[in-house]
Amino acid sequence: MRTLIVLRHAKAAHVAGLADRGRPLTGRGERDAERAGEQIRAMGLAPELVLCSPALRTRRTAELAFPGLEPSFEREIYGAYPDELLELLRRTDTNVETVVLCGHNPGAHELAVGLAGGDYVFRPGAFAVIRAKSAWTELGPGEGDLVMRWDPKED
Repeated sequence: MRTLIVLRHAKAAHVAGLADRGRPLTGRGERDAERAGEQIRAMGLAPELVLCSPALRTRRTAELAFPGLEPSFEREIYGAYPDELLELLRRTDTNVETVVLCGHNPGAHELAVGLAGGDYVFRPGAFAVIRAKSAWTELGPGEGDLVMRWDPKED
C-alpha cells in the first residue's frame, strides 16, 4: 500500500514587483502550514519523502509542516500539469511508502481528483491523503482511494 499526501502550499502574499516564485507565506499561511503538519502527524502518517516545488511559498510550507525532513526540490512541480506530477511520482523508489507532494494549483488539485475522485475545493494549505495499492511506477488516474482531505478554512 502506498500513501500520497498532496499538499497545496499555504496562503501566500502578493507583493508588487516580486517574482511569483519568491512570494512568501502570509502569517495565516505560516500557521496553516504548521496545522497541516499537525493533522498529518495526528493521522499517524510519517512521510519518508517530500517532493517540493522550489518556489518560496512551497518550500516554507514543507519546512513548517515537516520540520526536520529535508524536502527534495523538484523544478518540474512548479506549474506542472497532473500528468507531469504523475511522471515525477512514478520515479519514486519502490521502498518508499509515504510521499508528500507539495505544489501548486491547479496541478495539485487535479492530481488528487484524478487519482481518487471527489468534488471539493483545494484552497491554500489544504491536503488530500490518497492510498494506492499499485506501485509508484504504475500509479495512474483512478488508482487511488481518498482517505482524508483537510482544509484549513474548514477546521
